[in-house]
Amino acid sequence: MASKFFDSAISTKGEFVRKDSAFRNWITADGSSGFKAEGDRYHLYVSLACPWAHRTLIARKLKGLEDVIPYTVVDWLMGEKGWNFTDKKPKCSPDPLFNAQYVRELYFKANPDYEGRFTVPLLWDKKNSTIVTNESSEIIQMFNSEFNDFCATPEQKELDLYPEHLKAQVDGVNEWIYNDINNGVYKSGFARSQEAYDEAVTQLFASLDRVEEILSKTRYLTGNQLTLADIRLFTTLVRFDPVYVGHFKCNKKRIMDYPNLWGYTRDVYQTPGVAETVDREHIEKHYQESHTAINPFAIVAIGPELDFNLPHNRDKMTKA
Repeated sequence: MASKFFDSAISTKGEFVRKDSAFRNWITADGSSGFKAEGDRYHLYVSLACPWAHRTLIARKLKGLEDVIPYTVVDWLMGEKGWNFTDKKPKCSPDPLFNAQYVRELYFKANPDYEGRFTVPLLWDKKNSTIVTNESSEIIQMFNSEFNDFCATPEQKELDLYPEHLKAQVDGVNEWIYNDINNGVYKSGFARSQEAYDEAVTQLFASLDRVEEILSKTRYLTGNQLTLADIRLFTTLVRFDPVYVGHFKCNKKRIMDYPNLWGYTRDVYQTPGVAETVDREHIEKHYQESHTAINPFAIVAIGPELDFNLPHNRDKMTKA
């Protein structure tokens, strides 16, 4: 990992502190925000390794927006200058808009005085030549609700991953799952003191136990319906055993050791369209080759063997 980023994200206690996203504009169906939902206007930049970017690809796929929101995949290797573009690795391609070499160049195009982190996902507005947002949680909300006129099928238009009657529940679980699990694996893995690690990893597994209990009663986090909360959790779970157990020292238990979490992970993975957004090569090589502060020789581990297509039987669960 780029050492400048790593150092700037560590507190005096040795804790990893994630900074807030810097661009927070909003696309609306009617254009009242200044960013109207339109075809061939927006471009998505992602890493297939990044769990935050992965969320956006799942929402895009489930809502049938493939022909409306094109995307570009960056190199899985993050160097000193951050994410870069390449056509030398599977599924990666050069920047189609500006022929930029690095994602950081897009940030400076949007704001020459930008001083924040150069993260993905990044949603670019070609009409105004600027960044709409680099906040994944808001991109998936926009994909869910603001592009319904462009969905590929009537079923995808009707699909609501953030329904009004579940919003309070979704927001509630998102809050602690983000802090304790989505970001908790990073707080564990990037900790630079025993105290910081112990605190983060203890809370991580306490919250995984909490999710395991929830999933013993309902198919999904908020009941019998897949929501944005499930997408947000899934992108961490699908990386947990391949990467976080070993690389981030989150090895108290594997997801495979939790009957409900493991079945749930397979259930979401087998949702039509989701599996094709998962790329284990990008995931495993990014973390283990990029984070040289953790893995100095950038050796990529051989395993584990995981079959996300095993039957899960969670579709037989009754609505709570």
